[in-house]
Amino acid sequence: MHRLTTVQFLPISLEKAWEFFSNPSNLNKITPKEMNLVPTSTLPEKSYPGMFITYKVKPVLGIPMLWVTEITHLRENEFFVDEQRIGPYRIWHHQHHFKAVKGGVEMTDIVDYRIPGGPIGVLMEKLFIGNKVRSIFEFRTKRLVELFGA
Repeated sequence: MHRLTTVQFLPISLEKAWEFFSNPSNLNKITPKEMNLVPTSTLPEKSYPGMFITYKVKPVLGIPMLWVTEITHLRENEFFVDEQRIGPYRIWHHQHHFKAVKGGVEMTDIVDYRIPGGPIGVLMEKLFIGNKVRSIFEFRTKRLVELFGA
């Protein structure tokens, strides 16, 4: 199992951060264009526990895949968890935490993931996938600064 943790300060209110991140339509705004993330399900304005979202995505070498996530846990203005049900990972468990701090909000993402494929998957993670996951979150960090400031 692999873990990626990122922490980012945003100079916005907790309520504004929650409004943005709990709206599944905004995921595309903070995802690299080369991922070609296209929702294929109807998206509500707010996430809720038990919600399934389906996407078409091209995460590796432009190969199209179905990605199905479920919002498994949610406490308004504090956190939510999305878990992959169908997609490129054996396991994808993404925690989004929000905390009001002086001058804004501290956002923490914790992603636990595992690649399928046994030893070949382990090698792919070391050579390529780990860097890809990190680059997605680096893009996200930069994009959030563009949207909300540093």
